[in-house]
Parts: sequence; structure tokens; C-alpha cells
Amino acid sequence: MHVPAGFAVVTPYIFVDGANEYIDFLTAAFGAREIGRSSDPTGRIANCQMLFDTSAIMLSEASDQFPASSVSLYLYVADADAAMARAIAAGGESIMPVSDMPYGDRQGGIRDPRGILWWMSQRMTDAPYF
Repeated sequence: MHVPAGFAVVTPYIFVDGANEYIDFLTAAFGAREIGRSSDPTGRIANCQMLFDTSAIMLSEASDQFPASSVSLYLYVADADAAMARAIAAGGESIMPVSDMPYGDRQGGIRDPRGILWWMSQRMTDAPYF
């Protein structure tokens, strides 16, 4: 089995309204970069791959056949406080302030402009979760 670099065996794939603007948000809020895109004959984004450091997601413009979907994404970051500030400055809405969690993460959460929840988590220990 071949899995492309940056992708996991299970890779998040989301459908959003306003895919071009959402790509701009992901770039500004999380430093993601576009690594591939295909469009249909009308110019609608059929598939866009966005790389977040070492992990990728895919997204498409929502349609009648594939309406906008909701998902919650857990994003590991080097500095949870800075990541939250950046995401809020890019248009995210704070839903949980950054705080130290009992499972060893420093974490906060935002709702992005498309209603998707992002949990920015700074792992504070090398210990496993369980």
C-alpha cells in the first residue's frame, strides 16, 4: 500500500462553502500550505490538499451532491497560546481558552469561519496518553 508523504492512512477530507476563502483562512490561521488542487470545468475546487507541517487534509467546495460537512480537527502545535492568537486574528472564534489539560496537553479551541472546530494542542510531555 502506498500512502503519499504527509498523508495518513486516514486523512481528514472536508466539504466547505467558499473553498477559496477557506484555503486563505487555513494559510493565515495555521500556516498550512496548498500542495495540490484540481478544479472542475466551471472552476469549482474539486479537491485541494493542504499541508500542516507534516500532516495533510483534503477539502472540496460543497455542492448539492456533497453538502458542507462538519468535523472537529485536533492540531498539534509548538505553542498553543501563539496558535490560538493567530487563529483568532485570522477570523476564528474562541470556544475554549488555552489551558493545561490533565492528559498532558496545553490546549485551546476555535470555531473557524465555516463552523469547523479546531483544537490546538501543545503536548507538554513525552508520556503516552494512556
